Amino acid sequence: MTAVDNKTILLIEDNPDDVKLTLRAFKRSNILNPIVVLNDGIEALDFLFARGAYGDRGDQPLPTLIVLDLKLPKLDGLGVLKAIRADQRTRLLPVVILTSSKEDEDVIASYTFGANSYVRKPVDFAEFLEAAKLIGMYWLMTNQTPPG
Repeated sequence: MTAVDNKTILLIEDNPDDVKLTLRAFKRSNILNPIVVLNDGIEALDFLFARGAYGDRGDQPLPTLIVLDLKLPKLDGLGVLKAIRADQRTRLLPVVILTSSKEDEDVIASYTFGANSYVRKPVDFAEFLEAAKLIGMYWLMTNQTPPG
């Protein structure tokens, strides 16, 4: 697979090891789309809403896919998800929760607040690679996003 129409992935993850693992898994799966990595919930919202340090990106397109961890500093993943769904500009963006949480409450809350998918991070690298490949193939190649 190659980059699909410059569809950007926004990876919101604070653990440097998980960032490296996710980027490596996407690369090994030939997902060559641009990937923006942000490390906390506030930074993610600043990026999406073109404010603060990202104030100059006002006319740049939004990412095609958001891959969001739940356990983040400053503002957790559920807070980020709520803000994404509350704003007209971002409300329809696909958000995949990629987390190590096995708590039923996290799964329920994620879907309640508008997650499109909930994926538990596999511990085994081969399984993680397959999960990343499937996420990329589905959300970047198969899924039809709303126009505009």
